[in-house]
Amino acid sequence: MLVLDSGGVTRLAERSQQAAALILALREEDLWPPLVPSIVLVECLQGHPGRDALANRFLKTCDVVEEVPEPLARRAALLRKLARRGSAVDALVVALAEPGGTVLTSDLGDLGALAQYANDVWVEKV
Repeated sequence: MLVLDSGGVTRLAERSQQAAALILALREEDLWPPLVPSIVLVECLQGHPGRDALANRFLKTCDVVEEVPEPLARRAALLRKLARRGSAVDALVVALAEPGGTVLTSDLGDLGALAQYANDVWVEKV
């Protein structure tokens, strides 16, 4: 399973050869579509239709997870406590990737720290 944080959404939504190549590689590895918790949209969108156009187009290719079940929220809270860093959004992204998932991010520091306490979660820079 592949989960994107706001940095992952922003980078993959770019119209660049690098983003297109990465998306193609992820599809070939059957890691597409990625999961994107809806709370991530707060960080990656600006609330302006023009400025959000690329991200909105990209998000149509993703599975946006709209609900946060209580056990997932509690797991994210525990990860934040153990790591002693990262935002609530970061912790939720990592918790959603459990077990055995990969998170694509531009913030290796916070998400990597959270993943150290997660169940078999990998964090990769995008």
